[in-house]
Amino acid sequence: MPSEMIRDIAEAARKASRKLAVLSSAAKDTSLRHMAETLRHHATYLQEENARDLETAHATGLSPAMIDRLTLSEKVIEGMARGMEEIAELPDPVGRITGMARRPNGLVVGRMRIPLGVVAIIYESRPNVTADAAALCLKSGNAVILRGGSEAIHSNAAIVKILRESLRSTGIDPEAVGFIPVADRQAIMDMLRLEDLIDLVIPRGGEGLIRTVSENSLIPVLKHYKGVCHIFVDRQADLEKAYSICLNAKVQRPGVCNAMETLLVDSPVAGIFLPKMAELFTKNGVELRGCSKTRAHLPDIRPATEDDWYAEFLDLILAVKIVEDLHEAIDHIEKYGSNHTEAIITENYTRAMEFLHQVDSSTVLVNASTRFSDGGEFGLGAEVGISTSKIHSYGPMGIEDLTIQKFVCFGNGQIRQ
Repeated sequence: MPSEMIRDIAEAARKASRKLAVLSSAAKDTSLRHMAETLRHHATYLQEENARDLETAHATGLSPAMIDRLTLSEKVIEGMARGMEEIAELPDPVGRITGMARRPNGLVVGRMRIPLGVVAIIYESRPNVTADAAALCLKSGNAVILRGGSEAIHSNAAIVKILRESLRSTGIDPEAVGFIPVADRQAIMDMLRLEDLIDLVIPRGGEGLIRTVSENSLIPVLKHYKGVCHIFVDRQADLEKAYSICLNAKVQRPGVCNAMETLLVDSPVAGIFLPKMAELFTKNGVELRGCSKTRAHLPDIRPATEDDWYAEFLDLILAVKIVEDLHEAIDHIEKYGSNHTEAIITENYTRAMEFLHQVDSSTVLVNASTRFSDGGEFGLGAEVGISTSKIHSYGPMGIEDLTIQKFVCFGNGQIRQ
């Protein structure tokens, strides 16, 4: 795709963003509800286009977990539509003024939330991200440029076509949802140079994609880095809770970024906990890879390598390590984690709070599955991603995270002395 065409898409999005920035909340919400109904109405068409991607995925040997992420089932399409309706019900942050204070000279100073402008989102595998990202950007007054992965090219194009038609029918510039219709990596490189037109880039995908975008972008990048998520089973854990939570965190949807990838077990409970936990994992098709201490309890599992501790498997594979205490667990997460999501299972409040304070990830849970690290589960509506960058947004990103604050001042003729 010629670089001139990428610039044309970005220029059209920039023009649309100026209109979106002043669009009323009612107009945005009406459009979101219309988009939801349009998705439902065209569900058969979406599944037909998705079937083309799935056929290619099976032919190229994509893993079952990745195929699960790619599939647009009736449930997924309905979830996309409901997500849009939920976003329509959320408060609009744009124009909200907070922190008003009167200065000694009579100036009244506050901060107003405004849209970012144009957001480029680069993502892989999950076509539902197309709808979620478009909806969140519309509600927050931003235009969006979407570039999905080659494995979902037909699904993404179909969703964008439907959303743009819906925008047009509700009187909103369809260029507010831009789409890069090719999987060529050069298209990404061309887009990353458009710092005069695009305000923020959000890459969602594998480590290679994140690094490529971060190292080559002239535009600020908010990373949705890999999810090397840990659960630590403390010596004072309720083990029945631990069995249920750990199984859910690994097997419910192993191909998503908030699935558990490493299980840390406190040494005093390892002998009791691991045999039953391993049995549950094995029944659910999970391959275990353990440290030497773990293999003393589970001799039939594979030894874990150094690379396994860093790995985002996105599959039914789990690294398991026995640690001597809470502090070794925290140290392990500090060394191998990706600042995504971690959990502790314990009945001891003091130890839970120590874990919460010392673990530096964007989401930390106590006695709950890592699978809850999600914008919808946290009441944000859908999410545009999970930020692992320590900038203005950290963790699941909702509407407010797609806005920034500017200072606004009200005076009565004051001049600087």
